[in-house]
Amino acid sequence: MTMVKALFYLMGFIAVASGLYVAASRNLVRSVFMFFVTLMALAGLYVLASADFVAITQIVVYVGGILVLIIFAFMLSGRESLAGLQQQESRFISINKLSAVLLAALFFILMLNILLKTDPDHLQWVQKAVSEKNMVKSGDATVNNLGINLMSHYLLPFEVVSILLLMALVGAAHISRKEKSL
Repeated sequence: MTMVKALFYLMGFIAVASGLYVAASRNLVRSVFMFFVTLMALAGLYVLASADFVAITQIVVYVGGILVLIIFAFMLSGRESLAGLQQQESRFISINKLSAVLLAALFFILMLNILLKTDPDHLQWVQKAVSEKNMVKSGDATVNNLGINLMSHYLLPFEVVSILLLMALVGAAHISRKEKSL
């Protein structure tokens, strides 16, 4: 077994195990931390697939943005709502969740069927790309080119979006901390 294959299996196991822990855990703090582990393992899988830009985007957008948003929502929520969430029944399968369990089982069967019937080395579009030499090599500097374009040609839109996101964050914090008037 090569080192890349071992790292793939390790990152895949970490992503699946931490994702299952997020779904099954009753403790919100641990779920948020394990969600961080899941997102980082997915970024590691993207790096192994030579998708370095997607890996960096995964870290910046999801770990740096979405996860911080979840942490802010957790910190700004009241104790009563958090206590109510943790007091709910913790039965894994109940009649209320039957439709969700059936949908998940059907999705799993569909994905397993696709996985078993597909031969990724002989897909038509992959063979066409190989024959036309229309492939991205792992040594190509895609992130370097994106960084140069982002910081030169698209600097103004990039800064406008960052200011807009900062305004949304400040507005959300202000709305959540606003005292109720009598």
